Amino acid sequence: MSTEEIVAAYHRAMLRKSADELADLYAEDGLHEFPFGGLPPFRGREEVRAGYRASWSTTPAEVERVRTVALHPGADAEVVVVEQEADVTVNGRPITVPGLLVLRIRDGLIVHTRDYMDAGAIGRVRAAAA
Repeated sequence: MSTEEIVAAYHRAMLRKSADELADLYAEDGLHEFPFGGLPPFRGREEVRAGYRASWSTTPAEVERVRTVALHPGADAEVVVVEQEADVTVNGRPITVPGLLVLRIRDGLIVHTRDYMDAGAIGRVRAAAA
C-alpha cells in the first residue's frame, strides 16, 4: 500500500470505529504513542487492536468525517506527517478534533505512530460525554 492508501485506510478505520481494520495496518511489533494524550503506548499490533477496541467500544463519540488537511513527507522516506481534522458528534454535540499523526511506514505497514490530538478538543469531547 502507498502512504496515501495507508492514511485513507487509517481514516476509514476511525470512521467505522474498527479496531481490526486499524490494527491490520500495523507491523506485528508496531508502536502507537500518544505524546500529549496522557495514555500509555500500544506496543504491538495486538495492543493497538485491544486498546482501540476498548476505547471505541465505550465512547459515545461518533466520527462523522475525517479530513486530511495535508500530508507532509519527511526527510526520511519512511516518515510522513498527517495533518487531520475529525468531526465527531457526542450526545448530539458536534466537535472538531484537530490532530497530527507522525507515521513511520516500512514495507507497507505502520511501524510507529506518534498521535498528537488537540487537548482542548479532547476535553470538549470528554465533557460532552459526561
